[in-house]
Amino acid sequence: MLPPSPMQQGQVWKACGDPKAKPSYLVDKNLESAVKFIVRKFPAVETRNNNQQLAQLQKEKSEILKNLALYYFTFVDVMEFKDHVCELLNTVDACQVFFDITVNFDLTKNYLDLVVTYTTLMIILSRIEERKAIIGLYNYAHEMTHGASDREYPRLGQMIVDYENPLKKMMEEFVPHGKSLSDALISLQMVYPRRNLSADQWRNAQLLSLISAPSTMLNPAQSDTMPCEYLSLDAMEKWIVCKYYRAFT
Repeated sequence: MLPPSPMQQGQVWKACGDPKAKPSYLVDKNLESAVKFIVRKFPAVETRNNNQQLAQLQKEKSEILKNLALYYFTFVDVMEFKDHVCELLNTVDACQVFFDITVNFDLTKNYLDLVVTYTTLMIILSRIEERKAIIGLYNYAHEMTHGASDREYPRLGQMIVDYENPLKKMMEEFVPHGKSLSDALISLQMVYPRRNLSADQWRNAQLLSLISAPSTMLNPAQSDTMPCEYLSLDAMEKWIVCKYYRAFT
């Protein structure tokens, strides 16, 4: 269960965000009215009853299918990743999995990383202004070529509509997962404060001094939470921000 590859995401996000790299169909003045019509009616387009507005696309349908396929199926990959994440989170809740970063480090860390990755991906998706135009254009070309919409289009179109406001939507989604997520984050209460110290505080506490306690220099350090000592502060802050930004939005 993997999100779209960074290279694949990067190509699509960069192209959509750069006016010079956008698919030509989104900036072609001859297609402007057709694109606006598709976006306005998204996710439903009555192609057979609006031939006049969409006539210009008829000539381009083969090229649209060819050139927008990467973009369209990247959105499909996002949808499938979302489906797998939701299924996994439901399974975790059903199995009453126990999360505590100081007890089952790998499981808890991977759970929180998954939540952050999922949240980040859905927010990025909502910020692609041309998402409706790209998906709608591709589906129109598909319908004109094959006589029917792409099989993924109904669910994909609905997902785009549902995540117009991603934070509000994910607040609703995570209500059933609140206990698992809260337990995982509460377990950071002994780890995060210790890691989130300034250099002066570390220096004053002589945490990095080899000679502060000469009699114990040869004794190996023992800790039941050793993996937590190497946990990235940045990662912990992302987990916390992700949870509480959603909670207070």
